[in-house]
Amino acid sequence: MSDTSSPARIHAKEDELVPRILVRAVMALILAILALVTIASVTDRPLESAPADGKILTERTIFISGEASGAARVLGGNGALLADFDTESGGFVAGIDRVIIRERNKLGADLTAPVILRLREGNRLSLYDPETNWSAELMGFGATNLRTFARLLSTP
Repeated sequence: MSDTSSPARIHAKEDELVPRILVRAVMALILAILALVTIASVTDRPLESAPADGKILTERTIFISGEASGAARVLGGNGALLADFDTESGGFVAGIDRVIIRERNKLGADLTAPVILRLREGNRLSLYDPETNWSAELMGFGATNLRTFARLLSTP
């Protein structure tokens, strides 16, 4: 006697299936988002959600040197040591250094040039790289990371 039955098919119960209309709606949403992003990129539409540049209250030129271990060192514009972070506390600073290096590598810019730490109106602290025109608003990375850079601005 031979087994002529077809292999068993596994099906989900009808009440466990995602409704077809919902799947189509999600796909339409994804395609619409993709179309909007493509149009914005192709037409070089300016960023509208970027905060307005407020008046610079104070700024400091700094050199950041990070290691893959998370350790980092920050020097002032005159070469004086401002901070020496170990692997436990320097992860964010080392990560910022990696971002700056990546942006500079894209443009073939000087990897050893300083960056500028700026305090603007509204208590907004940002980091600006004049080599690449890259900047980051540091308040978006949490209070602890913001305080790390705020201390660098006030260190003598």
